Amino acid sequence: MPRFSANLSMLFTEVPFLDRFIRARRAGFEAVEFLFPYDHPAQHIRERLDDAGLQLVLHNLPAGDWEAGERGIACHPDRVDEFRRGVERAIEYATALGVPRLNCLAGKAPAGVQDAVLRQTFVENLRYAAGELKAAGLTLLIEPVNTFDIPGFWLNRTTQALDVMDEVDAGNLLLQFDLYHAQRMEGELAGTLTRHLHRIGHIQLADNPGRHEPGTGEIHYPFLFEHLDRLGWNGWVGCEYKPATTTEMGLGWFRSFAKETA
Repeated sequence: MPRFSANLSMLFTEVPFLDRFIRARRAGFEAVEFLFPYDHPAQHIRERLDDAGLQLVLHNLPAGDWEAGERGIACHPDRVDEFRRGVERAIEYATALGVPRLNCLAGKAPAGVQDAVLRQTFVENLRYAAGELKAAGLTLLIEPVNTFDIPGFWLNRTTQALDVMDEVDAGNLLLQFDLYHAQRMEGELAGTLTRHLHRIGHIQLADNPGRHEPGTGEIHYPFLFEHLDRLGWNGWVGCEYKPATTTEMGLGWFRSFAKETA
């Protein structure tokens, strides 16, 4: 079975953020990820990781004003300077926290801007970010996000992301493949994994509908986990879902697969 990381932005939210690390470890996770670390000093997060014996596998570049509904600024032509400052800040945190990969959210398409301009901005920002991350020994990811949950999100399909990656042409730029977002936009999960696994740097999961834990919806996760094994996936699978009740009560699927691999 794959190795699972707990997304602390969505799991164990019954307690404050810095208290979620030990909860994840006690639940059996060996790795964690989250959206953003920037509300906390890096040293405080580093201490929680070390105390719990956890590996941090992913966080995002700064993505604008999240509380105001922004979901990334990488395609916004009027915010390139802000994006580049965010790359610098993310690398500082990544270096302090030992995280090997950073995800870049394209953001919602701003009104009145032609699609070609959005794409050009995104590509140029990715080239800059990939170069800075390469110098720091880091991998850059981009993630298609479904437009049902986030209307207007510019990067929303796997083929679109791969086309952008081809244009950027950076060896350290890979795809973050979120099974939930892909299911909502295009389906064909097993086939996409088979065709493009060599270009995927991280996988995330949630079931559909509801974005809850595996086993609550239509996605046949036991098959997909076995499929990833057959394909030889040796990366992490991030658990980025909203528990249907509480985090611990919804971890039966995780405990079941953990027993199979014990």
